[in-house]
Amino acid sequence: MEIGILVPATSDTKNIADIAQRVESLGFESLWIPEHPVIPVGFKTEVPGGGTLPRHYNRWADPFVALTMAAAVTSRLKLATGICLFPEREPLITAKVIASLDMYSDGRVMIGVGAGWLREETEVMGTSFRLRWRRLRETTEALRLCWTQEEPSYQGEMVQFPPVYCDPKPVQPSGPPIFLSGHVPKALERVARTYDGWCPLAFDPADYKAKVNTIRELTREAGRDPDDLQMSAFVDPKDGGLSADELAAFRDAGASRIVLFSQPFAKEIAEGNPLGCIDRVAPIVERAQAV
Repeated sequence: MEIGILVPATSDTKNIADIAQRVESLGFESLWIPEHPVIPVGFKTEVPGGGTLPRHYNRWADPFVALTMAAAVTSRLKLATGICLFPEREPLITAKVIASLDMYSDGRVMIGVGAGWLREETEVMGTSFRLRWRRLRETTEALRLCWTQEEPSYQGEMVQFPPVYCDPKPVQPSGPPIFLSGHVPKALERVARTYDGWCPLAFDPADYKAKVNTIRELTREAGRDPDDLQMSAFVDPKDGGLSADELAAFRDAGASRIVLFSQPFAKEIAEGNPLGCIDRVAPIVERAQAV
């Protein structure tokens, strides 16, 4: 089982290059950087899980700039977004940015995506909240064309462009894999129909297993091979105490990758203790190797 780690990139997190080198040296498989382009002041949308939004969400750096810094000082570490908000991005520029990072990192990019939960953010970035899932799917389809065709074009309801040259192409032949987050039945259907895998928050291996089985069945119904999907899960590292038995339970539930994340853990990283947090959870990597 592979172990990744989510690191919010802020000014207090400081040197993402040092963080990436430490993560790679400790044997983590992947580094995941989250995205919120902006947080509107005084937003009214309810925060998932309740409570108030942690202040560090207001201060996240662009994930692709952070991952480029990480790429420059590592050679094996996979570079992932966790998650990127495609409905809030222009597709052609996004296709070029991701392909460029994949080229310079020699094919180490993975893209976790979501539609977003913050209505005011989605709309200030130019997309109707009601239509965000459609824009996410169309952007995903358009990016794959840009990455695999010499003169790609796309004519969707929300994303359109005529034939263009969109280079460089990624090192990965079909482009970086795109994993969808989300837990609701519609999200599972979307994974089965369009995406290369699933990367939800996961708290209970039994619930995760039931949803993986649903995705696999829906994938077969859609005429795709479920064995081609990569199943990841964002899991609380429990301050380094995530056990071998818990890792095995998620493996048996269908996860090939655990990404270490919890709100308190992310807050501590974002507010200036990234290396301390990384070292504290590093024993989980060794446990996973024995699972």
